[in-house]
Amino acid sequence: MSISPAPREDLCAARAAPISAAQRLELGIAAASSEACRNAFVATRFDQARAECAAAAPDSPLRGLAVSIKDLFDIADETTAAASRALADAPPAAADCPAVARLRAAGAAFIGRTNMTEFAFSGVGINPHHGTPANVATRALDATPRIPGGSTSGGAVSVAAGAAWAALGSDTGGSIRIPAALQGLVGFKNTARLTPAEGAIPLSTSLDTVCAITLSVRDAVLLHEILAQRRVALARRPIAALRFALPTTVMLDALEPAVATAFERAVRALRDAGAQIVERALPSLADIPALNARGTLAAAESWAWHRALLARRGADYDPRVAQRIRAGETMSAADYIDLLHARRDWIARTEAAIADVDALLSPTVPIVAPPIAPLVASDEAFFATNARLLRNPSVVNLLDGCAVSLPCHAPGEWPVGLMVWHGALHDDTVLDAALAIERALAIERALAHVVH
Repeated sequence: MSISPAPREDLCAARAAPISAAQRLELGIAAASSEACRNAFVATRFDQARAECAAAAPDSPLRGLAVSIKDLFDIADETTAAASRALADAPPAAADCPAVARLRAAGAAFIGRTNMTEFAFSGVGINPHHGTPANVATRALDATPRIPGGSTSGGAVSVAAGAAWAALGSDTGGSIRIPAALQGLVGFKNTARLTPAEGAIPLSTSLDTVCAITLSVRDAVLLHEILAQRRVALARRPIAALRFALPTTVMLDALEPAVATAFERAVRALRDAGAQIVERALPSLADIPALNARGTLAAAESWAWHRALLARRGADYDPRVAQRIRAGETMSAADYIDLLHARRDWIARTEAAIADVDALLSPTVPIVAPPIAPLVASDEAFFATNARLLRNPSVVNLLDGCAVSLPCHAPGEWPVGLMVWHGALHDDTVLDAALAIERALAIERALAHVVH
């Protein structure tokens, strides 16, 4: 089968809109200033964005499109604080980090720095210093403010509200895919080594991935091409040519009814469209708690980075974040080395079990977005919810793999994400499959609308 790179002009729907780049940016600025984006930004940079839009070359891939930047990444002459008071007085960055530099070279206009879970250490998205941005997608369904998902909370809100065409973020255990799933967006976590993490405050150097949230899979392809400086080879295979595995170990456990309904309907639609879907027990997924029994990579590696800052500025940390970081203090060097070796063995076993399929299908998270208030009030509720949110997407980070979360709910339903995933360097196959799935689900929704 011949494989050809996706032409750039086929990948960005926003550039084809019948308005100028400057007009499009002003619409984004208006959205960023609206109530929908309350607490979504720790700082806005509208004048700089206008200048960047005006300076963008006509043939640049992003040509003045608004992109929000998670407050984790260095932008020249701006302070990178990871939404923490502990770094609020840090000196400005001397230069753009590579991810920001690549977006700037592609013509992006940086609309602002987005709020996040402090130091990216939670999938919930709550921030006690800057406030918590409310989920945009659930507002039409329920007046109760619900979590945005984290840690790229403000980034997801900026895209869902129309302030940004895309959001630069990071994914260590699901921090791109969780907020994308909870807000009806697309989040692509590439194989970590494909995008540079220099100039970004680390959480876990073994797991961190620099990636983005978008409105569509084809926009995710374009963003990945820019961030990774590589062309994605799309086979453009039809859904009927694809073989998927449905892992029955752990990932389908305890699904909330809305998640189960949307996911099962999506799987049925893909089967009806001709996809081959096989159920697959993956015993290695049940081994993860034992693997992490003496501590996690995120705890060990975050403690290594934070221990001096915690000693000086511990009172300025979110107590829940500090608690999770300090869990790494009790891990010995031997525990950490044992974990690295055990992970390599676990990856080998898991990759062998999934080598015969194009991708795997799972719910991105097993729940819909819960209300914010109970999670702010109760540590027990917060940590239980955080664990549920991280359960499925963190598997892909441990695997050093790649995954797309795309919406699979029907209009008027709670946002639910479908995760399409595989091991390391299967990025192009996963993206190609996600494009086919996106088309198939759009057809299924259109047919359902006609029937009803």
